[in-house]
Amino acid sequence: MKAIVCVKPGAVSGLAVSEIASPAVPDDGVLVRVQASSANPVDLFRTSRIGNLASWKQRGVALGTDFAGTVEAVGKDVTEFHAGDEVFGGRWGAFAELMCVPEKSAIVHKPAGVTSEQAGTVGVAATTALQALRTHGRLEAGQRVLINGASGGVGTFAVQIACALGAEVTAVCSTRNLDMVRSLGARTVIDYTREDFTRGDQRYDLIVDIAGSHSLRECRRVMAPRGTFVGVGAAGVQHGRGGGWRAIGHFLGTRVGSISGSQRVVSLFIANLNKDDLTFLGELIASGKVTPVIERRFELGEVGPALSYMNEGHARAKVAIRVASR
Repeated sequence: MKAIVCVKPGAVSGLAVSEIASPAVPDDGVLVRVQASSANPVDLFRTSRIGNLASWKQRGVALGTDFAGTVEAVGKDVTEFHAGDEVFGGRWGAFAELMCVPEKSAIVHKPAGVTSEQAGTVGVAATTALQALRTHGRLEAGQRVLINGASGGVGTFAVQIACALGAEVTAVCSTRNLDMVRSLGARTVIDYTREDFTRGDQRYDLIVDIAGSHSLRECRRVMAPRGTFVGVGAAGVQHGRGGGWRAIGHFLGTRVGSISGSQRVVSLFIANLNKDDLTFLGELIASGKVTPVIERRFELGEVGPALSYMNEGHARAKVAIRVASR
């Protein structure tokens, strides 16, 4: 089968379409014919020298995390899924025509009326947004939440999920994304090129920082006395132009700054992909409260350019990858 593998660590130019063996199906396994996936920072990290070194024993296997597709076959102990079921989720190996996923892992049925392309963007970004808001942010209906970096993959999901959970949402993004973010349900949208949200008069019960454009000290100014700050993904890990080091510095600064004070500070570096959260997200999507937003689409052989485009830092919403047609 065709899959994207990393043949030369250190750059997306080292990715290639290769023919690798189709995965075997264990007793508890679900074999999925992948139709769509998407680009995520974690996928980009796996192409770096550090990320590739951490998984050196797995060289020659498919990259990618998000997936949506159709069940091809199941192991003898599987009861939840059957051949022909449409599914989505998140697990390593999604940039491939076939992947095998344990039944009890992050795989659920795809909601009716949602395309595979849309479902293929949900796994990492939507789970990250949900856990930042509900698990770590402890968001409650009626609270005021600010989302810094609202126009990206995690941000567009976070705005919609926060609204669905009953929050009063303020979103921060650039000028060109104001209308798009406003259409997702944010009550207030701040253009960061014209206004510094940390200098405003509003106080927030929860700040979800995806962009990492302000220090924790600056954000504390606009947090409620017992508010919560959740920094997501080292507040935006970028691998180009020294961005990775800046993100690590921001992450460490946030950790140090979280030691004292009545305000809670949490760093969500990597989301915990799991069945329960994906099920909840599927229900939100099925109800129309959350809709995956896609800006650009790439083919399987264009994973390198897709990751490069995402890494530029100006992509709106999700970057989808079409693995196979229906």
